[in-house]
Amino acid sequence: MLDSLITSKTRIKLILKLFLNPDTSSHLRGLATEFGESTNAVRVELNRLAEADLLESNKEGRNIYYRANTRHMLYPEINTIVKKYLGLDQIIEEIIKKLGDIDLALISGDYAQGIDSGLIDLIIVGNIDKNYLQQLEEKAEKIIKRKIRTLVINTHEFEQLKSKFEKDKILVLWKKEYSME
Repeated sequence: MLDSLITSKTRIKLILKLFLNPDTSSHLRGLATEFGESTNAVRVELNRLAEADLLESNKEGRNIYYRANTRHMLYPEINTIVKKYLGLDQIIEEIIKKLGDIDLALISGDYAQGIDSGLIDLIIVGNIDKNYLQQLEEKAEKIIKRKIRTLVINTHEFEQLKSKFEKDKILVLWKKEYSME
């Protein structure tokens, strides 16, 4: 779907990586290596997105790091489109509606870093029906054509693991008046 709208596959990869998680930043050579693209192809698309003010850049030593411009008026919409493209919005809605008492839902691993590896690591904090979760996982995997790996923990377990989660890149999908601070 997104490839019908945006014809540059490199631009799609950049948008997916940088707009899924606003904390993600990368430099030209790192992106070219990760995408398996030439540095010139990545440079052209980075320049186009930066000229449109959709990306911010920051020079660190010899490298220029790029990240999504979260102050751009289109950032929320692009972020939503990326989540819909990846199917994350469908997963979240189904889980929240039918699973039980959820305090927090997080994405960790590759997707939290903006990498579409085909494996979504989902962490759910709360008291839920695990059998129903497994049914939802199977359905969602068919819809989004990606594997979902879940970890279900209670609030006490989350508090014990919180420092590990703070060190790793995570993406908060949903929270019920719950703070990681």
